[in-house]
Amino acid sequence: MGRMRIAVTGSSGLIGSSLLRSLRADGHEVVRLVRRPAQAGDEVEWNPKRQYVDADGLVGCEAVVHLAGAGVGDHRWTAAYKKELRDSRVLGTAALAEALASLDSPPHTFLVGTAIGYYGDTGDQRVDESAPPGRGFLADLAQEWEEAAAPAEEAGIRTVYARTGLVVSRKGGAWGRLFPIFRAGIGGRLGDGRQFWSHIAEHDHIAALRHILDHDGLSGPVNLTAPEPVTNREVTAAMGRVLHRPTLFAVPAPVLRLVLGEFATDVLGSQRVIPRQLLDSGFDFAFPAIDDAIRAAVHGSS
Repeated sequence: MGRMRIAVTGSSGLIGSSLLRSLRADGHEVVRLVRRPAQAGDEVEWNPKRQYVDADGLVGCEAVVHLAGAGVGDHRWTAAYKKELRDSRVLGTAALAEALASLDSPPHTFLVGTAIGYYGDTGDQRVDESAPPGRGFLADLAQEWEEAAAPAEEAGIRTVYARTGLVVSRKGGAWGRLFPIFRAGIGGRLGDGRQFWSHIAEHDHIAALRHILDHDGLSGPVNLTAPEPVTNREVTAAMGRVLHRPTLFAVPAPVLRLVLGEFATDVLGSQRVIPRQLLDSGFDFAFPAIDDAIRAAVHGSS
């Protein structure tokens, strides 16, 4: 694609900061939405909870990439934190969608980073973007989150829901917390280890977002997961192989529930999600296998 003006929310997060570097390295102009008064020329103020967006700052943007939201695994799911998770996603998405729809010349693309939590627990059944929503807090949240983007879609903006799996990275997210545990030699399977984890290398995640921006034919849900999901038991073995550490410890399900609360249901749940849209559109994964994805994270190939 030619040089574009692209707005990004969540630009200080794990994925947002990597995407920002990637876009700027290729000469694109990136506008960052920040939750305070804008202080620099590349900043635009917004406040997701108050549903405020300085829409004037988005004029001339060909695409808006929305990655902001409170971390799912960062806190116990108290009633207050569940509200925080919902508000940070649903209110922010609605505010952006409405702001974009109100512009005389809206952007061509609205790319919303959502989650494979949409599908709920799928057991060992393979699911792609055609699967219905599942049950549970995260599934309900993901549905609301995507529905909040409706004003943009109705305004004729190409709207894409990047349903993200577990990003294999040392720098943050769930995997960022796994690396120190496994390096210390105290890593192991969670629960019975038979649950599927739909992962994606950080490098491939950024490349997939770029691919979506480049490919007008992609719209609606797009799964950002590696082609072959693996079980937690296989993830454990791969972490041990790559880091050359024993993986003798196992965390029983009751202990996980005690430590993580309701979030344990998500950790113990199984999601075997296939990136049908990416594969059909010709996307080429650099690190499709779990060992390669872990090795890339260790050596910083992102």
